[in-house]
Amino acid sequence: MRRYLEPALGVFLAVVLYAVLGKIASPLVVIFNPFSWVVLYLALTRQEVSGALSGTVCGLLQDSLSVGIFGVGGLSKTLMGFAAGYVSRKINVAPFARNLVFLFVLAVGELAVWKALISFLFGNRLATGRGLVLLQPVATALVAAALFRVRNRVRGESA
Repeated sequence: MRRYLEPALGVFLAVVLYAVLGKIASPLVVIFNPFSWVVLYLALTRQEVSGALSGTVCGLLQDSLSVGIFGVGGLSKTLMGFAAGYVSRKINVAPFARNLVFLFVLAVGELAVWKALISFLFGNRLATGRGLVLLQPVATALVAAALFRVRNRVRGESA
Protein backbone atom coordinates (compact mmCIF):
# COMPACT_ATOMS: atom_id res chain seq x y z
CA MET A 1 0.00 0.00 0.00
CA ARG A 2 2.84 2.37 0.85
CA ARG A 3 4.20 1.79 -2.63
CA TYR A 4 1.25 3.69 -4.12
CA LEU A 5 0.28 5.89 -1.19
CA GLU A 6 3.51 7.89 -1.04
CA PRO A 7 3.52 8.92 -4.73
CA ALA A 8 -0.21 9.70 -4.67
CA LEU A 9 0.21 11.80 -1.53
CA GLY A 10 3.17 13.61 -3.07
CA VAL A 11 1.24 14.45 -6.24
CA PHE A 12 -1.78 15.57 -4.21
CA LEU A 13 0.38 17.83 -2.02
CA ALA A 14 2.04 19.29 -5.13
CA VAL A 15 -1.36 20.17 -6.61
CA VAL A 16 -2.48 21.78 -3.35
CA LEU A 17 0.77 23.71 -2.91
CA TYR A 18 0.70 24.85 -6.54
CA ALA A 19 -2.85 26.14 -6.06
CA VAL A 20 -1.99 27.86 -2.79
CA LEU A 21 1.10 29.52 -4.25
CA GLY A 22 -0.93 30.71 -7.23
CA LYS A 23 -3.57 32.13 -4.92
CA ILE A 24 -1.03 33.96 -2.74
CA ALA A 25 0.85 35.53 -5.65
CA SER A 26 1.07 34.29 -9.23
CA PRO A 27 4.84 34.88 -9.58
CA LEU A 28 5.40 32.29 -6.86
CA VAL A 29 4.33 29.46 -9.19
CA VAL A 30 6.97 30.62 -11.66
CA ILE A 31 9.74 30.48 -9.04
CA PHE A 32 8.62 27.48 -6.96
CA ASN A 33 7.64 24.29 -8.76
CA PRO A 34 6.30 21.67 -6.32
CA PHE A 35 5.73 19.21 -9.16
CA SER A 36 9.49 19.11 -9.82
CA TRP A 37 10.12 18.46 -6.13
CA VAL A 38 7.84 15.42 -6.20
CA VAL A 39 9.42 14.08 -9.39
CA LEU A 40 12.95 14.49 -8.04
CA TYR A 41 12.05 12.94 -4.69
CA LEU A 42 10.45 9.89 -6.27
CA ALA A 43 13.21 9.53 -8.86
CA LEU A 44 15.99 9.60 -6.29
CA THR A 45 14.23 7.31 -3.82
CA ARG A 46 12.64 4.85 -6.28
CA GLN A 47 14.86 4.99 -9.40
CA GLU A 48 14.19 5.84 -13.03
CA VAL A 49 10.85 4.14 -13.75
CA SER A 50 9.12 5.88 -10.86
CA GLY A 51 10.87 9.10 -11.85
CA ALA A 52 9.63 8.87 -15.41
CA LEU A 53 6.07 7.91 -14.43
CA SER A 54 5.82 10.62 -11.80
CA GLY A 55 7.33 13.07 -14.27
CA THR A 56 4.62 12.28 -16.79
CA VAL A 57 1.82 12.60 -14.24
CA CYS A 58 3.18 15.74 -12.59
CA GLY A 59 4.07 17.40 -15.87
CA LEU A 60 0.64 16.82 -17.37
CA LEU A 61 -1.04 17.99 -14.17
CA GLN A 62 1.07 21.14 -14.17
CA ASP A 63 0.21 21.71 -17.84
CA SER A 64 -3.49 21.31 -17.11
CA LEU A 65 -3.32 23.78 -14.21
CA SER A 66 -1.36 26.40 -16.15
CA VAL A 67 -2.14 28.46 -19.20
CA GLY A 68 0.77 27.02 -21.17
CA ILE A 69 0.90 24.45 -23.93
CA PHE A 70 -0.37 21.02 -22.86
CA GLY A 71 2.13 18.16 -23.03
CA VAL A 72 5.43 20.01 -23.09
CA GLY A 73 5.72 20.01 -19.29
CA GLY A 74 4.88 16.32 -19.23
CA LEU A 75 7.68 15.49 -21.63
CA SER A 76 10.29 17.68 -19.92
CA LYS A 77 9.44 16.33 -16.45
CA THR A 78 9.43 12.74 -17.75
CA LEU A 79 12.96 13.21 -19.09
CA MET A 80 14.06 14.88 -15.84
CA GLY A 81 12.59 12.08 -13.72
CA PHE A 82 14.17 9.34 -15.78
CA ALA A 83 17.56 11.08 -15.83
CA ALA A 84 17.47 11.71 -12.08
CA GLY A 85 16.66 8.10 -11.27
CA TYR A 86 19.13 6.64 -13.74
CA VAL A 87 22.09 8.81 -12.79
CA SER A 88 21.43 8.55 -9.05
CA ARG A 89 21.61 4.77 -9.39
CA LYS A 90 25.03 5.02 -11.08
CA ILE A 91 26.73 7.63 -8.88
CA ASN A 92 26.44 8.61 -5.24
CA VAL A 93 24.47 11.86 -5.00
CA ALA A 94 23.65 11.53 -1.28
CA PRO A 95 26.07 14.12 0.21
CA PHE A 96 24.35 17.49 0.53
CA ALA A 97 26.69 19.51 -1.70
CA ARG A 98 26.72 16.87 -4.43
CA ASN A 99 22.94 16.50 -4.15
CA LEU A 100 22.46 20.26 -4.45
CA VAL A 101 24.61 20.50 -7.59
CA PHE A 102 22.97 17.40 -9.11
CA LEU A 103 19.47 18.74 -8.49
CA PHE A 104 20.44 22.14 -9.91
CA VAL A 105 21.79 20.56 -13.10
CA LEU A 106 18.59 18.52 -13.49
CA ALA A 107 16.38 21.57 -12.91
CA VAL A 108 18.34 23.61 -15.46
CA GLY A 109 18.09 20.73 -17.91
CA GLU A 110 14.34 20.45 -17.43
CA LEU A 111 13.88 24.19 -17.93
CA ALA A 112 16.07 24.14 -21.04
CA VAL A 113 14.15 21.23 -22.57
CA TRP A 114 10.83 22.87 -21.75
CA LYS A 115 11.80 26.21 -23.27
CA ALA A 116 13.44 24.59 -26.31
CA LEU A 117 10.36 22.48 -27.03
CA ILE A 118 8.04 25.47 -26.81
CA SER A 119 10.32 27.51 -29.03
CA PHE A 120 10.94 24.78 -31.59
CA LEU A 121 7.48 23.26 -31.86
CA PHE A 122 5.37 26.35 -31.64
CA GLY A 123 7.69 29.17 -32.63
CA ASN A 124 6.84 31.10 -29.48
CA ARG A 125 9.32 33.58 -28.17
CA LEU A 126 10.98 32.41 -24.96
CA ALA A 127 9.06 34.17 -22.21
CA THR A 128 11.00 34.37 -18.98
CA GLY A 129 8.35 35.95 -16.77
CA ARG A 130 10.51 39.05 -16.33
CA GLY A 131 13.43 36.84 -15.43
CA LEU A 132 11.66 35.03 -12.58
CA VAL A 133 11.74 31.68 -14.39
CA LEU A 134 15.53 31.79 -14.20
CA LEU A 135 15.22 31.50 -10.41
CA GLN A 136 13.26 28.25 -10.72
CA PRO A 137 16.27 25.90 -10.99
CA VAL A 138 17.89 27.52 -7.95
CA ALA A 139 14.69 27.29 -5.89
CA THR A 140 14.04 23.72 -7.04
CA ALA A 141 17.55 22.59 -6.13
CA LEU A 142 17.50 24.30 -2.72
CA VAL A 143 14.08 23.02 -1.70
CA ALA A 144 14.60 19.47 -2.99
CA ALA A 145 18.05 19.21 -1.36
CA ALA A 146 16.59 20.49 1.90
CA LEU A 147 13.79 17.89 1.68
CA PHE A 148 16.36 15.11 1.25
CA ARG A 149 18.37 16.47 4.16
CA VAL A 150 15.27 16.45 6.38
CA ARG A 151 14.31 12.98 5.16
CA ASN A 152 17.76 11.63 6.00
CA ARG A 153 17.70 13.22 9.44
CA VAL A 154 14.25 11.82 10.23
CA ARG A 155 15.30 8.34 9.12
CA GLY A 156 18.60 8.62 10.96
CA GLU A 157 20.69 8.08 7.84
CA SER A 158 24.06 9.72 7.40
CA ALA A 159 25.15 11.51 4.25
